[in-house]
Amino acid sequence: MPASAVAIFAVVVVAYVSQSHRLERVHVTAPIVFTAVGAVFGLVVARAGADATLVRGLAEGTLALVLFHDAAQVQPRQLRREAGLCVRLLLLGLPLTMLAGFVTARLLFPDAGVWLALLLAAALAPTDAGLGAATVLHPAVPAQVRRVLNVESGLNDGLATPVVLFAIAAATTLPGEEVALEESALRELAIGLLAGILLGIACGRLLSWAFHRRLVHADLLPVATLAVPLLTYYGSVALHGNGFVAAFVSGTAFAAAAGRPIGVRPGRAGAEAALEPGHPAGSGHEAGSEPPAMPRQQEVLQLVEWVSVILGYAVWTLFGVVAVAHLGQVFTWPGLLFAVLSLTVLRMAPVALVLLGTGLRRRTVLFIGWFGPRGLASVVFALLAVESLSAGPGPGAVIGAIATTVLLSVVLHGITADPWARAYGRWVSVERPSVELAGSVEPVAGRGHPRGRPRGLAGGLPSR
Repeated sequence: MPASAVAIFAVVVVAYVSQSHRLERVHVTAPIVFTAVGAVFGLVVARAGADATLVRGLAEGTLALVLFHDAAQVQPRQLRREAGLCVRLLLLGLPLTMLAGFVTARLLFPDAGVWLALLLAAALAPTDAGLGAATVLHPAVPAQVRRVLNVESGLNDGLATPVVLFAIAAATTLPGEEVALEESALRELAIGLLAGILLGIACGRLLSWAFHRRLVHADLLPVATLAVPLLTYYGSVALHGNGFVAAFVSGTAFAAAAGRPIGVRPGRAGAEAALEPGHPAGSGHEAGSEPPAMPRQQEVLQLVEWVSVILGYAVWTLFGVVAVAHLGQVFTWPGLLFAVLSLTVLRMAPVALVLLGTGLRRRTVLFIGWFGPRGLASVVFALLAVESLSAGPGPGAVIGAIATTVLLSVVLHGITADPWARAYGRWVSVERPSVELAGSVEPVAGRGHPRGRPRGLAGGLPSR
């Protein structure tokens, strides 16, 4: 990549951050800014598009970090109240959304084939709370509703990734090799699962053990944590496993292993209190005193989050470049129709169906259904498809439909997030629905939202 391109990107990052609060007030989000910058760069400088190797490498690394971070920040013990809602949306709503998208894709793109239709459906199934961060963070919206949206968006990209990768592999497989592909996909999935679990647990326990024996500087823990998703992703790939699955699984395994202090017996007094801000644990204990507690999970993950944020900005920029390079496939009538259906019926109908019997009001169900923006995960999947699939009308139509859906989502969800959250909050304050107002932990800000520091699951980071 030319040095001038990197310099321009850095200037835009500094300029955006310097005006982020002002831009937020007029509903101009980071994806809007960096996609527009990429589109301008593609029109003026790189009409042929971005380098395929660069696109794939950056997209893969970014998705690995995002999958690890999203999985690691979700603590099951803090999701007891909304566990049923999350299970319904992830294990029932997500497959139904993929199925509805697949059927619609087959109808609108009959020449694309089965595997490209599956790719389109799976790539647009995950949601991204970062595009609707004003909704996820808005205090007027009940915490339980915000939490459900945040957890769903944090986990559904990891669940959709194996389907997307399988569809891309199947679309590039020659006739007669389907059986070998299925065996290879299952083997890669198994290796990825095993590598992610083992490496995540090993790294988490090692860092916890070293910290409690005062062998590691606490400020370096985020640096080591950043290396964990890189180790699990590239280590799994080196073993011919599914690196994305490994990165996702390792996030949960790492959080579980690092979050349980090694060497502190369960039930010891002060073990739980040591996790609270301001507690003296971990801040200069005398020899022989209570072993220090590991820092908050969100604090350990902070560097992973911010690296994934700036890489996400780069991915949005490349998305703009690629969209311009494939301008002939963007905003076609079939692609535009699929995009509109994907953001409305194909998302909202499965959500309404799986939330039947939960006690949530109709307005809440519509609110959750609408705020399912398509963002970074879908962009990464599209970039992977661009690099992996050969040129042709079928792949071009699918990539164009993904790009169209994401572009519409960036604008529509960015514009509606704050005003609709305020309107929904006013309705809640008047109606006082009991299910929606049930207690819940506060959600964390998603993927580079500029509103202050990212807040942890239990209310924020300890001040330094």
